[in-house]
Amino acid sequence: MHEVGVLIEVVKKVENIAKVNKLTKIDTLVLQIGELSSMIPRYIEACYPAAVDGTLLQDTTLKIEILPGNCICKSCNKVFNLLENNSKCPNCEGGYWDLLSGKEFMIKEIIAY
Repeated sequence: MHEVGVLIEVVKKVENIAKVNKLTKIDTLVLQIGELSSMIPRYIEACYPAAVDGTLLQDTTLKIEILPGNCICKSCNKVFNLLENNSKCPNCEGGYWDLLSGKEFMIKEIIAY
């Protein structure tokens, strides 16, 4: 489960941001995870308490926003969700597309006092 290692790096990054900005209490951490990324949101949620234990983020709330796996059809330029449409364009049924979003893993927001 590589999510633990990634979360530990996220915690380090957030702690550095807190230090630079002189934050003493962080209430909420918001992560954005693409539905096509290698990160599994339920694993992130399960690993979060262990990753933040004993850190500045120990008492924070984790919120996860899922970003859709959208692509654009190379034939008709229709933007569509890759998973919902089984990798086929719902407009022309083409199977050739360029990925627009869905592989992201980002810190979106740090809500602090």
